[in-house]
Amino acid sequence: MTQVKKFWPILTGTHRYEKTLSTRGHGKGVIIDAPILAYLIETSNGRILYDVGCDYSKIADAKKRKSFYEHDGFPFGPPQMSEEQRLPNRLAELGLKKEDVDVVFCSHLHFDHAGGLCEMCHAEVHVQKKELEAAKALADEAYFLEDFDCPIHWRIFEGEYDLISGVRAIETPGHTAGHMSMLIELPKGKPILLAGDAADLSENLEKEIAPGLCWQDNEKMAIESIRKLKSIAAEVGAEIWPNHDMKYFKSKNRFGEFFI
Repeated sequence: MTQVKKFWPILTGTHRYEKTLSTRGHGKGVIIDAPILAYLIETSNGRILYDVGCDYSKIADAKKRKSFYEHDGFPFGPPQMSEEQRLPNRLAELGLKKEDVDVVFCSHLHFDHAGGLCEMCHAEVHVQKKELEAAKALADEAYFLEDFDCPIHWRIFEGEYDLISGVRAIETPGHTAGHMSMLIELPKGKPILLAGDAADLSENLEKEIAPGLCWQDNEKMAIESIRKLKSIAAEVGAEIWPNHDMKYFKSKNRFGEFFI
């Protein structure tokens, strides 16, 4: 029986960029607004946060913003993030303190998924061994070493595992070396399969298109992970949630309220 009690998607910012960053080889010249999301799972044995969004200081501070985002490596500039959207403030809207989160689960360690780690450094942080190695090696420009420049209680895993009854870590490499999705069994509704960046948009799933950035350009690996998500969803009756799809997010957004 699942130990999940409640589930919230949380908008922590947005990023405006060319669609090709989400759909490899598709959408040149099309600009999209992508949500930057975290997901809070309340269980009977604590709270789990899937991803933590960006580091607000790198966006709000002009000097840091220029250093991290305003250069050729980021042709579309920095994400948009308000003070209100910082995770401690979003949690406060739910009547929670950041210390009420017990585990942070990183789908991967790119800046828009792990940038907020230093605001959650009290929690246990789950990451895949391959992912941490890639991040420390700065395997691509979306990894910022400074995001980890604080005391982090890493718990390093290899492969799939159950965090708790009803919450399972799913291997979906391809976008990055150690990318992980998550299967969540709700107490009442159908299971939710968080794709993470294995599928940014519904289009990635429907047309089996790899994300724009693939680990070592391994498009085949990324598509295999998309097919794996679809297979799991069909097997357990889950709904796959793409991670940077604004239309999809708006259809699910009920912040303040929760899914059960």
